[in-house]
Amino acid sequence: MISSQYVSHVTLQRDKVDSFERYPFNLPAVRTLDRLEMHPKVTFLVGENGSGKSTLLEAMAVSLGFNAEGGSKNFRFGTRRSHSELHSYLRIAKGFKRPRDGFFLRAESFFNVATEIENLDEDPTAGPPVIGHYGGRSLHEQSHGESFMALMNERFGGQSLFLLDEPEAALSPQRQLAALSRMHALVRQGSQFIIATHSPILMSYPDACIYHCGLEGVAPIAYEDTEHFRVTRDFLLDRERMLRVVLQP
Repeated sequence: MISSQYVSHVTLQRDKVDSFERYPFNLPAVRTLDRLEMHPKVTFLVGENGSGKSTLLEAMAVSLGFNAEGGSKNFRFGTRRSHSELHSYLRIAKGFKRPRDGFFLRAESFFNVATEIENLDEDPTAGPPVIGHYGGRSLHEQSHGESFMALMNERFGGQSLFLLDEPEAALSPQRQLAALSRMHALVRQGSQFIIATHSPILMSYPDACIYHCGLEGVAPIAYEDTEHFRVTRDFLLDRERMLRVVLQP
């Protein structure tokens, strides 16, 4: 049966890898990777820093035709080549429906995306201003959180594919809830999300698939079993005890 979702699964072509002892194939999220099923609505990649979840998401984005530093498939700028070769070893299985649009967000390079938008709009012959699709106000003239919400509210639309790398880096808890609400609206309009995150707020999205990237590789995990949920819950339930433990001499 042919899937109707935009990305149905991701496969690492292990036979093409000459060594799993070198980067990026030695990363925990990649070393044992075979096939990863994507949820038709929302898939989360979670895990410690250095586990490889962002590298895996980036490789998926590049393999799908997105710019390595972020943006839509029309963005082709590059300030510094830093992405790995992993995308060349991935096979992305797609459904029969093509997304109407898409966007790859990297929190660490969103500044570069905002700069590229301004560079594009400096050309008076290039057509209508690109910033018009982002609310009409320069993203550099807004806070990081404001510009990200402008992206979600003004640029993102239905029937689209979105890959987001640690979007919570720009957002307060209240803004994370707003992003969760907007994400739900876009899912109801037929969009699909694949997100690498540390945020227990974002990963609480109902009926999502959560993959934990750990030392043993990538495996499904229940929301309540994630370290992000457990540590946050324990801290809020007994803040004084947790502080005594982490602040002891």
